[in-house]
Amino acid sequence: MTQKESSERFWGNFHGPNMGYVEEQYDLYRENPEAVDSSLKEIFDQYGEPVWLSNSGQEVQSVPTQRNDQDMKKVTSAIKLVEAIRRYGHLEADIYPVGKDKNRKSELVHEETYGLTKADLEAIPANWVWDHHLSSVRTAWDVVSTLRHAYAGTISFEYDHVNNDEERKWLQDHIDFGSFHLTLSEEDKKGLLQQIVDVEGFENFLAKTFVAQKRFSIEGLEAMVPMLDKIVQNSFYDETEEILMGMAHRGRLSVLAHILGKPFDKIFSEFHSADKELIPSPGSRGITYGWTGDVKYHFGAERQAGAEKPSPTRITLAHNPSHLEFVNPVVEGSTRAAQDFRFQAGAPVQNKNKAISILIHGDAAFIGEGVVAETLNLSSLPAYQTGGTIHLIANNLVGFTTGQEQGRSTRYASDLAKGFEIPIIHVNADDPEACIAAVQLAYQYRKEFNKDILIDLVGYRRYGHNEMDEPRSTQPHLYKDIDNHATVTSIYAEKLQKEGTIQENTLEDMKQAVEKKLKDIYNDMKEDRPVDPEAEPVPEALMIDLDEIETAVPLETLRKLNRDLLKRPEGFNGFKKVEKILERRAKVLDDGNKADWGAGEALAYASILKEGIPIRLTGQDTERGTFAHRHLVLHDVETGEKYCPMHGIEDANATFDINNSPLSEAAVLGFEYGYSVQAPKTLVLWEGQFGDFVNAGQVLIDQFIAAGRAKWGEKSNMVLLLPHGYEGQGPEHSSARLERFLTLAAENNLIVANVTSSAQYFHLIRRQASLVDSDSARPLVVMSPKSLLRNPLVASEAKEFSEGRFQSLMTQPGLPKTTKKAKRLVIGSGKIMVDIQEAMEKSDKKYEDIHVVRVEQIYPFPLGEIEKTLKGLPNVEEVVWVQEEPRNMGSWNFVKEPLFQLLNGEKELKYVGRCERSAPAVGDPNIHKTEQNRIVKEAIELSKGGDSK
Repeated sequence: MTQKESSERFWGNFHGPNMGYVEEQYDLYRENPEAVDSSLKEIFDQYGEPVWLSNSGQEVQSVPTQRNDQDMKKVTSAIKLVEAIRRYGHLEADIYPVGKDKNRKSELVHEETYGLTKADLEAIPANWVWDHHLSSVRTAWDVVSTLRHAYAGTISFEYDHVNNDEERKWLQDHIDFGSFHLTLSEEDKKGLLQQIVDVEGFENFLAKTFVAQKRFSIEGLEAMVPMLDKIVQNSFYDETEEILMGMAHRGRLSVLAHILGKPFDKIFSEFHSADKELIPSPGSRGITYGWTGDVKYHFGAERQAGAEKPSPTRITLAHNPSHLEFVNPVVEGSTRAAQDFRFQAGAPVQNKNKAISILIHGDAAFIGEGVVAETLNLSSLPAYQTGGTIHLIANNLVGFTTGQEQGRSTRYASDLAKGFEIPIIHVNADDPEACIAAVQLAYQYRKEFNKDILIDLVGYRRYGHNEMDEPRSTQPHLYKDIDNHATVTSIYAEKLQKEGTIQENTLEDMKQAVEKKLKDIYNDMKEDRPVDPEAEPVPEALMIDLDEIETAVPLETLRKLNRDLLKRPEGFNGFKKVEKILERRAKVLDDGNKADWGAGEALAYASILKEGIPIRLTGQDTERGTFAHRHLVLHDVETGEKYCPMHGIEDANATFDINNSPLSEAAVLGFEYGYSVQAPKTLVLWEGQFGDFVNAGQVLIDQFIAAGRAKWGEKSNMVLLLPHGYEGQGPEHSSARLERFLTLAAENNLIVANVTSSAQYFHLIRRQASLVDSDSARPLVVMSPKSLLRNPLVASEAKEFSEGRFQSLMTQPGLPKTTKKAKRLVIGSGKIMVDIQEAMEKSDKKYEDIHVVRVEQIYPFPLGEIEKTLKGLPNVEEVVWVQEEPRNMGSWNFVKEPLFQLLNGEKELKYVGRCERSAPAVGDPNIHKTEQNRIVKEAIELSKGGDSK
């Protein structure tokens, strides 16, 4: 906050006659600062001139000059107290049901700290310290009492870090007046009690029925369920069509049951025992997951709700692994996809009210996991904003066995949110009505400002981290308090009983009814004794051959698209150097010319848009391209306006959305994955600045991209573009860690490619686009080029785009498909194969005894194509796998076994490449050059041999 903003806020607290007195005192202060009371001098020193003196035309009520300075000091002190309660009321708020902070106090919110008494405050009119009018608030003491109740009760607030004046004023007014508190009827209160009884009863039933099995109970935070339900109920009367939620395992089963409507018998059937399985009803079996599955507290669900309401809503809880907060960006990406309309030319049109995201965090994970900060940083970025997320911290007061003093350096788990100017609401989970009020305020704020807001739901964890864990050995004092603490159902029922809302036996009747319902459902389930159960088979759609997919585009169509890409808006002043580069593309499809990588990529995207498939391309420096090859966002040098050439395609039938991402891998990668899952008809691509940067998003790759479909049945068709190649740039900018993706590759879950021509990339991307919204969809990982972007050997003739299709195995250009002269078959992938081609073409030697093929798609491995190639090479004696990566990296450990089995001892299998290394590449470019030359030479010189398998 700037000094000017701070001053404006302070002086804005002065009202009525005291303004005139302050003005008079300020005149004295300007002449002689020592002439005024020390308290006023301190104020003038800190806040400067009263703000109204600079506002022309504002009338100030005069006050007699003989007014007692001591009285005025009390007025200014009262104003400080009022402001302190707003700022620091949370420090003594009753937000902790249990634990050491339950009865904390703060001197900052007591009148004694400011030299005041109750009598002093009762002598000051309310309108001198408070710019509101309530008949019940007549004095400053009434103001202080009102604000203490508002800011230091079972609900409290932090919003002083919000710099937007309009937002801060909105929050202050709503909190001061308490207008967000709902007036609950007796039936509403009974309904609220029933909700938490349902939750408690469900958890108790699981505990008694499935003894010592993990369920990650919600007990201690039961109010979370009616809070989520309140958001759902509100959505029925807005434009909201979708609510997308993410959460870890704490309380997940209760949320699935009571918010997502997952059938109880389906949940029961997912608890397994050693000797029997429970079979859910046929209707419940309709919920399907992947073929390998997951544990019950990782699954998500979907539900259509409110069919009879003005605006029915679909609720989705995202699947989530044990990596806690990594689901956050996935949910945000899914939400943005639900908000975007993509089926028209140009850029997508976002409707922020169409979908709402809710993220439920753990208190230890919210402050501890870096992906949380990465995701919060997306909240106001145009390419990633979702119109405000409602965050809810499920605050257990402990992370597994780690206490707060070991888990964070901040007072609250929520403090991270302050850096992103997110308002914070702290609320006691033992006060269900305050919890509903908190979520009501959060919903209204999100609706008003389309910005994030956070609720810190402070409760406890009645059991250990899981139900088999003993927490009393590590948190003995906390759990002594918890063991002696009544449940929220008992606390709230007692309150309603005192009010006369319910009878003495009402709670017990409710509990018995819940237990009977669940017991009847359980007893109606059938049992089955499992006999060596096995995982489901891989879907047939993933096993089909993709090589036959037609991806060619008629030449005249390509030429029309190419002309459209060179159009510019009238009066657009592009950067001349860039425009000159792009103008060269005008003739790339003419006879005798070739299209380089950038041109081939642009034609691929343009042709996909013509076919009505939307494209979203984001990443680090993606608009221009890390290596300045793409230029799909142009900048007017005079006005700074942007123009995307893809938006000038006359025949486009879908949107093209391209954006530079923040310098983040995990959050952005998760966002794009979520977008691709939610928008299956869209081709979503993410590009790393350098391929090795992707390792910062490894959790998303391991848990979501590679395994999401096998575990959860979650389909993604996203593309990862990872610049890869050994060019002397050192260990950090050489390898995209190809070996990691190949280690993850199984059951046709991925496509991993390393292509060496612009036409091959054209066909590969078009083939991937053809898989959208199909059961054959799966992610594509491309080891994309760096120096090859401008290498003439990578450029392709027009007919290579207008004819043919993607080739998983490609013969080196210039070589025959078959030959009887070859004694060595060299197989490899990527840039090293272009290096080999260059060396062979520059040499005077004919190399008739060498045949070279390129594996353009490494997974699924084209073993059948290699077998066909070998049949056309009857005199080959040895097969050499060549790669530029170290032996323990790259493809070698993945390909050697299938190649060895194929050769069956009839031909020798050899390796040519770098030796095993702990770092991917050397740092010295001269050493790199020596190594690269050796690899190329050994690959094509029979006498050099290589290392055998």
